[in-house]
Amino acid sequence: MKHYIIDGNNLIGKISSLKKLHKKNKQQSAERLAFIIGRYFSRKKTKVSLHFDGFESEKINAGGIKIFYSAKLTADEKIKSEIERSRNRGNIVLVTSDNNLAEFGHVCSCKIIKSEDFSKLLFSDSAGDEEKSRIEEINNQHEFRKLFGLE
Repeated sequence: MKHYIIDGNNLIGKISSLKKLHKKNKQQSAERLAFIIGRYFSRKKTKVSLHFDGFESEKINAGGIKIFYSAKLTADEKIKSEIERSRNRGNIVLVTSDNNLAEFGHVCSCKIIKSEDFSKLLFSDSAGDEEKSRIEEINNQHEFRKLFGLE
């Protein structure tokens, strides 16, 4: 099973709306990122770890996503530690644009996705197209239409 390890603060810096919000309210930007990532992975069979610098102020509930705070360490150090503890590093997809961290992941046989590229995936039209097709499927169902008096 693929395991995505995401450098949260690095990714926030690549999404303009979250970057602006982060300057005003770090907790809210982390919550929004967790929500976006949770929505993106909701129907995928993957494991996801989202890492932030600092200490947890309020618990973020993001479905099946594990959220880690670095406390007195850096998020990079916590991410490296998680990679080192992994039994199958080849299944890890590391999301970061930090060159040092990406090089470490590369040496450990992880697949690397730059944060800016991953942010484009999060907001790609394919996710919207999938949602639109599901809505159309529901709208085309006879029982649904009958239930709501559409027929």
